[in-house]
Amino acid sequence: MTERRVAAKALFVVALVAIPSAATAQPERAGRADSALIGRILLAEDRRDSTDASLALGMRHSDARIRALAQRASGRIRDPRFAARDSFAPLPSPPHWPEPAWRLRYRALTQQRENCGALREALADSVWPVRLRATALLTDHCASDDAIVATLRSWIDALPAQAEGRVPGDVPWHAAAHGILALARLRPDDARSSVGTLAAHPVWQMRMYVARAAAQLADTARLRAMARDVDDNVREIAIEALGRLSGHADDDLYIAALSADGAQVVRAAAIALKGTPRSDARGAASAGFERWVAGVTPPARDARIALLDAAGRPATDDRPPPRRDVLPDRAVALALGDTVLLRVTLAPRSGRRSFVVRLRGDVAPLMSARVLALARAGYYDNTGWHRVEHDFVVQGLGPGGNEYVGHADYFRDELGTVPHARGTIGMSTRGHDTGDAQWFVNLRDNLRLGRDYTVFAEVVLGMEDVDGIMEGDFVARIEEIRRPDQ
Repeated sequence: MTERRVAAKALFVVALVAIPSAATAQPERAGRADSALIGRILLAEDRRDSTDASLALGMRHSDARIRALAQRASGRIRDPRFAARDSFAPLPSPPHWPEPAWRLRYRALTQQRENCGALREALADSVWPVRLRATALLTDHCASDDAIVATLRSWIDALPAQAEGRVPGDVPWHAAAHGILALARLRPDDARSSVGTLAAHPVWQMRMYVARAAAQLADTARLRAMARDVDDNVREIAIEALGRLSGHADDDLYIAALSADGAQVVRAAAIALKGTPRSDARGAASAGFERWVAGVTPPARDARIALLDAAGRPATDDRPPPRRDVLPDRAVALALGDTVLLRVTLAPRSGRRSFVVRLRGDVAPLMSARVLALARAGYYDNTGWHRVEHDFVVQGLGPGGNEYVGHADYFRDELGTVPHARGTIGMSTRGHDTGDAQWFVNLRDNLRLGRDYTVFAEVVLGMEDVDGIMEGDFVARIEEIRRPDQ
């Protein structure tokens, strides 16, 4: 076992001692009648039903735990932002995770965006997140730096034919992807010769970056071809770029894209159509909206709202899917403080690393129980991390590899007093009470997120492996375990 693994396990033991609800012995169980009452309280909160008799019964109960649950439910029902949360007793804080040393170098680069020498040096950093951050900061200010251009070119030329698997600390396609995008900003003519070749690469993330490079180059011919890519994420980028570059000259393409299955493609096409002089566009957008409402595709709110806007209809015409009032298994036990651990194992092609999280049922019992049910059903197996911002969050585990496609049944917010500290896990939303089952792991303290996003879990082992996640990494499985070393 490596030294950092030993240290991480020691941190886990400290966390177990520091948080009473996470001790080996589970908290006292409630009787059958009290469990039923807790379940009714949770469902009343989930329905946002302030008239449910269970709330009053709970507030008069002799068990302080049940009184607290009823009071919190009433507070969340009355105020969607739960401003009164700070008046409740504080809950145990999440574990403290030291940051990796390289993150200081990563942050320092922001102040060096005009310093070509510093960016050139960063391109040779010992870790890829810092190198890729440097490419994101490069502009034509450094176009005359032949050493920088040579490095970018070497990354592009070294791209493997498949570039799918990776080992920890290395990257398969990321260097070439970021390299072509940066080269398009620095030396557009040099980049054009590579865009055509890279546009046919089998890894869709690589093609997605090529579409961004084509947008930088204003290569509308290439973008039109990529707007018909087999992957919806590539199509989205291409259509968004065409909307900016060619405007309504490509309305035929946008109208055809309204019939796509991918929420991101439909949303991009609907936005591009806004203001079109085409008389048939509004009807096509309205028909597209009705198709999504009918349940042919996942109920992605962003696509529906964009379709309504393109159809000239107000957002109030939206008809989200009806909610199902079902109490998830283990919700009552989680609300009472049961410890539930999940091990997240990355796929072999993503380094086969793993980390352990603890569900915070004391904050979000319904959300935690629903995540647990999805994990046990295999919902998260073979899903990926599509958003990786190394000084902010990693986000993913949705079925479409993007932020617009999530679980069909939205999760209600369960805002609380646990801060969005480094290592906590929040629920992605598309607006208030629209949790889509996607996770985001806070890589730094993001306390401002507490106003809008629910913390439902926290990393208790393997934070260094979370720090090592790269865009496009996949999760092989998420499984419940009894102890962290299981």
